[in-house]
Amino acid sequence: MNIKQTSNEQELQDAFYVRKQVFVEEQQVPLEEEIDQYEDEAVHVVLYDAKEPVGAGRFRIVDGYGKVERICVMPSHRKSGAGKIIMMEMEHIALQHGMDKLKLNAQTHAEGFYQKLGYETVSGEFLDAGIPHVTMVKTLS
Repeated sequence: MNIKQTSNEQELQDAFYVRKQVFVEEQQVPLEEEIDQYEDEAVHVVLYDAKEPVGAGRFRIVDGYGKVERICVMPSHRKSGAGKIIMMEMEHIALQHGMDKLKLNAQTHAEGFYQKLGYETVSGEFLDAGIPHVTMVKTLS
């Protein structure tokens, strides 16, 4: 598997494809909530297995934090290390942008995954797109 920051329209569409499959089709998030007004300001990544897009995520700077968003992996590649590859790239991007603190809103079923990567839960549970989430943070060394 290889991960890359999107640098052309096809790669961006590959990232959107994975996000639509996971969030819109699988989790029933409305498309207008999934693809939002922040797409143009975000750094997008897409994870490929050979030439097939299998994971995606995006990074923005919000309120002094590197904000990790829209992390997703196709069902066929879950538990393969794909999510960790995406998150390591997010940390790399954060450091490139001078950010040493990361924040994300994790679906509660994924909270343990992020804890294993060093994230700490800093909020109670809340709903986003009808799905339970918690806010998590990590300071990069």
